[in-house]
Amino acid sequence: MDKHQVARTLEEIAVLLELKGENPFRIRALENAARAVEGLTEDLGILVSEKRLTEVPGIGEGIAGRIAELWTTGKMQFREDLAASVPHGYLDMIRVPGLGAKKIRALGDQLGITTLARLKEACEAGEIRVLKGFGEQSEKKILQGIALVESGAGRYLGCEVRPMAEELIAYLRGHSAVKAAEIGGSLRRWMETVKDVDLLVATAKPEPVAKAFLEILPEHSITGSGETKTSVRLPNGLAIDLRLVAPKEFPFALHYFTGSVAHNIRVRGRALDRGWSLNEYTLTASAAKVKKAPPVASEADLFRALGLAYIEPELREDRGEIEAAETDALPDLITIGDMKGILHCHTTASDGKNTLEEMAQAAEAYGASYLGISDHSATARYANGLSEEALAHQGEAIDRWNARSKTLRILKGTEVDILPDGTLDYPDHVLAQLDFVVASIHTHFTMDEAAMTARVVRALQNPYVSILAHPTGRLLLQREGFRIRMDDVLRAAAASGVVVELNAHPRRLELDWRELRAAKEMGVKFAINPDAHAVDGYADIRYGIGAARKGWLTRHDVVNTLPVPDLLALFRSRR
Repeated sequence: MDKHQVARTLEEIAVLLELKGENPFRIRALENAARAVEGLTEDLGILVSEKRLTEVPGIGEGIAGRIAELWTTGKMQFREDLAASVPHGYLDMIRVPGLGAKKIRALGDQLGITTLARLKEACEAGEIRVLKGFGEQSEKKILQGIALVESGAGRYLGCEVRPMAEELIAYLRGHSAVKAAEIGGSLRRWMETVKDVDLLVATAKPEPVAKAFLEILPEHSITGSGETKTSVRLPNGLAIDLRLVAPKEFPFALHYFTGSVAHNIRVRGRALDRGWSLNEYTLTASAAKVKKAPPVASEADLFRALGLAYIEPELREDRGEIEAAETDALPDLITIGDMKGILHCHTTASDGKNTLEEMAQAAEAYGASYLGISDHSATARYANGLSEEALAHQGEAIDRWNARSKTLRILKGTEVDILPDGTLDYPDHVLAQLDFVVASIHTHFTMDEAAMTARVVRALQNPYVSILAHPTGRLLLQREGFRIRMDDVLRAAAASGVVVELNAHPRRLELDWRELRAAKEMGVKFAINPDAHAVDGYADIRYGIGAARKGWLTRHDVVNTLPVPDLLALFRSRR
């Protein structure tokens, strides 16, 4: 149990109450409490044990009691009772983009639609359009939303499972019978979503290790058990496989169970070309006359035996890494240690959870040498966007910080909305006073592809734009990006010298890693930005680093690896 799981439970309760048509103030209180928990900088467990939850703004006595129950028992009876009081299928239907609680209740009350499958059937049969507030276009959008939900069925965000997997691995490494332990599978390759979790352990005593694994796990059901594998399923449906191998088998198992399948096929093919047989346990000669395979004590030894440089897990997707490894042409991938500064962050001046001072102090503690503040612009009323006057006042506060701080420089910025016609929310004379400008789209997502492309390209031509943020507007497993000709946008960014954001928030991770390499070849430079709305948002940078590494990026491709004078010179070169 962690604060993120608690926050998600509170959000789910708010949704359930909304589905029942409960008091909106009660719903808002739960939503506020969820945000408060998500933004906590103090350990939630300590707050619970010391009964100090009510000291957190947004958490009242009643909600504090429910959080304490969830934290200490792993369950919340109120949530269980609430879930039992609404049709089970409503929780699936609420995941459909654009389908809110009010419409779901109307569908249930008027047409008896209480499951996702029945909703899809009704849309395809044209039954929905007759209801007030719906129509033919509504049916099309609902079907598109259902397709999105179905495509992500059984998948989990990497950020939802990685902390638990890392905690389990750390625990297993501390076991006396464990010689080595690693995360495997798509999680090790830093895929943005995963279907399950693979954990690999080298041990000569698998039975006590498996027993310890089951004891440390939260509530679970065992789905498989044997000498080499223990499989469980958690209440949220996530499957975890613990694979137990002998120490000498560990390099082979780690490579095999890291994948991807396509990468593994290519590597096995190289073994066959040499007359060897490679599987998850060993590398051996396939015939008596074939030269004996060399000893393998690590993955690096395995790659070396097959005539390849070591291939980092993030690259193992059969997207050219084999050919590059043959000629020692693999990139020197960026690491989190290469990062010098943090850009694209929000404060309480707009929709952030921490003050300017708190964000700066946390950035200092994080080890950053600069912090780029970019609160929302005036049009973003939904996010308490700053007026020109408020932006100027914030600039004065930044000047005061910079005058006294010797370790962290705050850069004056804004996240300015790109308006539907491609102009920017602030006039140029306001933007000219800032160190950098982040431009992004937050409205009119439904524009057609040509119009959206023209909108963004026009914004990139403004000489004060430093970074294009949210380049697709997607939310993983929730919302597809807006329709846009990304190649045209990337070419325009490269031509004009605008940096393109790799948004490190693990629910976004846009620009998609699959597009990074092509963009890099066009000459695009990138910023790995956490889009932090609270101090704990800085931790998301590691997810951006994982995506950047999958996209073959080096520190030379990412601008916030630059020292502040070089970064500012880069931004000013456009003006």
